[in-house]
Amino acid sequence: MSASKQKKLNKMEVEPNEDDSSSSEDDDDDEPHPDAYKGNEEVQIEFEGRAPVDPDAQGISQLLQRLFLRAHINLNQMADLIIAQNFIGSVICQCDDEGTESETEDDNMVEDGTIFGITSVLNLTAKKDQPSIAQLRTYILDRAKTHASQEVQQQLREILDSEQRHVGFLINERFINIPAQISVPLLQSLQQEIEAAKAKKMKFDFGTLLLLVKFYRKESKKGKPGEDIYTNAEDELLSDRAKFSFEYSMASEADSGMSGDWLEGDAVMTPYRKLLVLEAKKLPQLIDDIQRFINGE
Repeated sequence: MSASKQKKLNKMEVEPNEDDSSSSEDDDDDEPHPDAYKGNEEVQIEFEGRAPVDPDAQGISQLLQRLFLRAHINLNQMADLIIAQNFIGSVICQCDDEGTESETEDDNMVEDGTIFGITSVLNLTAKKDQPSIAQLRTYILDRAKTHASQEVQQQLREILDSEQRHVGFLINERFINIPAQISVPLLQSLQQEIEAAKAKKMKFDFGTLLLLVKFYRKESKKGKPGEDIYTNAEDELLSDRAKFSFEYSMASEADSGMSGDWLEGDAVMTPYRKLLVLEAKKLPQLIDDIQRFINGE
């Protein structure tokens, strides 16, 4: 997708970002503020996908921060690397309909230029000397050393150390509560761009794709089974299709809002991350499977 070409996505009903929903700690009134988020509000937004450009850097970095939280990774530089690949990847932004004043502008709930999502891929092999990529590789191996089995650690080291087949880090991040349907055209576009880059002998001929996904775990209680709730619905299917994976808790790195306790009455759920190892050649089939999964087929 070129920088000048835009692709309209579905009109979505989106709940506001949790970062905007918290009340002031200094508000001691017993009665809730009339403008406080009550958990059932919806915002109508029409999205489009386009290639990332320089002004998107901060928005992309903020989305990556949600994924990595307090990890020692230079996410600003990683965002710059994503944008520098101006021939590959897409960001989700709000359609700019000239002459139409949106409902969200009245409510001041969506800022101009907000980046709602990013779908792209970075080469962990060819770019391994870039500081942010070196930090990401270290982060992955360190987490595996603590949380993965010896077999998984060995497989992961072999994949990352191989110079014969490149490893891609697949990025599929978006605001919470943006419906999963939006992921299909974005992943389809990314797959087409990867194929076009490969045809030009560019370094996108991946053997393996790594994808870090977010989910929350509701622990079993009083005879009720535990439950894993994925932030992006399609990640549940990808987790089932992964060649192998490992997971780890983020409880010590997330505050209560990030842990899902920001709405009164919500159950406290523990945030987790799971690293999926996917076969790159199966990406087209995985996208088809995601579409059927989302459609309930």
